[in-house]
Amino acid sequence: MRLLTLILIGAIVLLQGPLLFGKGGWLKVRELERQVQAQRGVNDKLRGRNAALDAEVRDLKQGYGAIEERARAELGMIRQDEVFFQVLEKGAKLATVPAATH
Repeated sequence: MRLLTLILIGAIVLLQGPLLFGKGGWLKVRELERQVQAQRGVNDKLRGRNAALDAEVRDLKQGYGAIEERARAELGMIRQDEVFFQVLEKGAKLATVPAATH
């Protein structure tokens, strides 16, 4: 009877090995769940970035307001009928531009 009990316990242990450590085992499933959660976080960040880019594209397609705003902010452009004033802080050096000779 004792030998039979030991044999059954051994068989149970051998059958549980693949469930824990095998290809579709518990440890592998836990690792895959962790990877899925990490990828969901990355996907959420990318969805937010894509939404922001989509909104920017729609703004640029709809009118000149967004284009003008970008030109002013990124390129320093002004309208033809505007006057540009640059305010310098004390102690700032002026950049000299050589005079054009014709």
